[in-house]
Amino acid sequence: MDVLRELSWRGLIQETSDPELFSKLRAGDAFYIGFDPTAPSLQVGNLVQLIVAIHLTKAGLKPILLFGGATGMIGDPGGRSAERNLLELNVVADNVALQERQAKTLWENAGQSVSPQFVNNLTWSKDLSILTFLRDIGKHFTVNYMIAKESVKTRLSGDGISYTEFSYMLLQSFDFLHLYENNNVRLQFGGSDQWGNITAGLELIRRKIQGDAYAFSVPLITNSEGKKFGKSAGNAVWLDPKLTSPYKFHQFWLNVPDADVIRLLKVFTFESEESIAAIEKSMQGHPEKREAQKYLADSLCTFVHGAEATDDAKRCAAALFGGSLDGLSREQLLDIFSEAPSSTVSRAQLDSLDMLSLLATTVSKSKGDARRLVQGGGIYVDNERLAAETMPVRETKLSENGFIVIRSGKKNYHLVRLAEE
Repeated sequence: MDVLRELSWRGLIQETSDPELFSKLRAGDAFYIGFDPTAPSLQVGNLVQLIVAIHLTKAGLKPILLFGGATGMIGDPGGRSAERNLLELNVVADNVALQERQAKTLWENAGQSVSPQFVNNLTWSKDLSILTFLRDIGKHFTVNYMIAKESVKTRLSGDGISYTEFSYMLLQSFDFLHLYENNNVRLQFGGSDQWGNITAGLELIRRKIQGDAYAFSVPLITNSEGKKFGKSAGNAVWLDPKLTSPYKFHQFWLNVPDADVIRLLKVFTFESEESIAAIEKSMQGHPEKREAQKYLADSLCTFVHGAEATDDAKRCAAALFGGSLDGLSREQLLDIFSEAPSSTVSRAQLDSLDMLSLLATTVSKSKGDARRLVQGGGIYVDNERLAAETMPVRETKLSENGFIVIRSGKKNYHLVRLAEE
């Protein structure tokens, strides 16, 4: 029952199939969580499920992580108003491999001694004939039961749902049955948008083999405005550094509002109740220090990308506020200033372009205004104060790095790029 209390105070349980389910499980019983590899990376919403899985593993249950090589080719209709674009088998297979590697790395970063078992539902689904599936699985469900599920009901009230996506519930139920019979899985959990599919699996196990299985759902994590942290909401924060850089990942958490940060600390870190209470008390006394956000950003960036990436992300953030750019890579610099206004100059312009002319077209209103800013010490090139208005542009790092960063005052940035030949 300790794991029930642990998950409850963290806000990680929404619905349960049985309020006493954790007392009915025994050490060594297996649980599973499924991921549909419809993208080349896991994202923050998936991270919640992996963290819950780690809590369950600490409680003595055996972890099984399922990556849907079969169901990923269809896609869950839940949470969507329109049909998914179907993926080819090779794309899904590549996504499975990438997501498995990510999950393995996160598990290792969490310091778990018990490794999860990775399974792919394509293994037991690929050779199953449609007649066998309809006779052995489909006959245990009525259409009335299926259309009563929220994910289906929502689609029926809109543009409708294809038989392909309608069958998704049966395929996920079959997964639960297969793992129950072959891997001692007695528990499944997932996001609250999966609850209809999860409970359908319980129904199949009960009807077909009279088995006792259990389930619970985890609330979908939203911000104080009710917006979902997930790829379907269009604001995905990916775990792959190529899709969301460690700097932007760190910044995402650093910019969490005060109203959300303590709740997110409970969800996304393994800190104790006492430690988080102490952070909350300190935050209430000095909210301007944003200590809770810094702790959340550092903890999560280290968990996902490692300590070195977190240090780099903090150096990148310092550069945005006037810190040195030395030692930062071209890719990091372009990432830091990706949202700054930009302009382009050609190599042919370098020899004749003077600094005042460049400033007048980037961070100042005119050459006269630019001259006053330089003389007042208010212009910075690559975060170093520009000492002379007569400095030729060709003497900057533009030709060497392919760009320079010009700043007027504290936050008025402009990125000047050298046109590629």
